Amino acid sequence: MMRLLLLLSVTLSGPALAAGPTAPPGVPARAFPKPDRPVAEIVAPQWSSEADRDKAGEFDQVARAMAIAPGETVADIGAGSGYYVVRLSPRVGPGGRVLAEDVTPAYLASLERRVKGLDNVTVVRGEPHDPRLPPASVDAAILVHMYHEIAQPFGLLHNLAPAMRAGGRVGIVDVDDVPSRHGTPPTLLRCELAAAGYRETGFHPLGGGAYLAVFAAPALESRPKPETIRSCRDSATPR
Repeated sequence: MMRLLLLLSVTLSGPALAAGPTAPPGVPARAFPKPDRPVAEIVAPQWSSEADRDKAGEFDQVARAMAIAPGETVADIGAGSGYYVVRLSPRVGPGGRVLAEDVTPAYLASLERRVKGLDNVTVVRGEPHDPRLPPASVDAAILVHMYHEIAQPFGLLHNLAPAMRAGGRVGIVDVDDVPSRHGTPPTLLRCELAAAGYRETGFHPLGGGAYLAVFAAPALESRPKPETIRSCRDSATPR
């Protein structure tokens, strides 16, 4: 317990310029069933140009729909180039915190350079099945244009739940398309999130075929046990 408290005091006290996990490992990936669908490759740190995304009002739409407020702690899971990170930082303000999590070493190094000087941002090195975030530390988590790249979604969702505070929101931005074309059909997304114990609380079209789906994470005592989770398959997703 003392080791965990020390870890939290160090990793959440200022900008992290040597990215590492911020919590002990959760349940291993081998404990969960594999998804019954293709998994897209990680090909780029951003979905499209930042200028185009700003012109479309992407960040503002997502932040408003998720009611992200000053003083909150927001985790950007798969933060990539940091598009959301640098915009979340002023939105949550000096009393809030942004956890910029990723698993790709090159992206983490780029994130560390980009957030230097942002005192409310911590860069976090996670694992593909485990974001490695501190328990009960996150008010809102976002997964932007990367859900289709998660090789073990049930493990990631299971291990994310303990990091969420009561009433926390998990928002997933993706495109209504099959995973092999870097999207996730909403029906498939809902099935996989429900299998992990998550409850949908909102759905918002974003234009261009993209959407934001918002979920409430399960309480620890109500998380499905890994061995009881069953994979989902959408009729539009070829094997």
